[in-house]
Amino acid sequence: MTPFVPGMDDQEFLRDKAVPMTKKEIRILTLTAARIDENAVICDIGAGTGSLSIEAALLAKNGHVFAIEKNPTALPLINANAAKFGVKNLTIIPATAPYGIADLPDLTAAFVGGSGGNLSLIIEALANRLKVGGRIVVTAITPQTVAACLADMKRRDNFRYEAVVVQVSRLRRVGSLDLPAAQNPITIITGEKV
Repeated sequence: MTPFVPGMDDQEFLRDKAVPMTKKEIRILTLTAARIDENAVICDIGAGTGSLSIEAALLAKNGHVFAIEKNPTALPLINANAAKFGVKNLTIIPATAPYGIADLPDLTAAFVGGSGGNLSLIIEALANRLKVGGRIVVTAITPQTVAACLADMKRRDNFRYEAVVVQVSRLRRVGSLDLPAAQNPITIITGEKV
């Protein structure tokens, strides 16, 4: 059996315009930053369509992924996408984080794609569940979220962190030419518990 390699095309996932999805290039970088192995136990906050949860579950074939999502429109999408890709090691928790985090087993990684204004509480709850050496990976679009996340990471003596700003452009066909179409820049902040 061929090992799973992250980076499924966005079109592979069932979607809804009202439900956000982590795009392919950002998924690849986020999964890499999390350093997921086959036994990983992962929490995905703001799972959206489940694209990141599903790829993480395929990497952690002997582990488990807990997808916390508050949007009722997203829940059937996550289920449908999990079924489409044959993912069985994924549990969906319909809640607004940080609710649901305290009941999870010890985590080796966590993703935060949406915080609903609860970022500090979410990071605190995840830090309490995270094993030493585990990683929290936050993907942020707004400067306010970046600032809040960095401030939270800096105040923790038991975390070291790094951040990278990613700008992706995809070529689109215009007549006989290919023109770059810029996507929103994303800041990926990775905090490791030490």
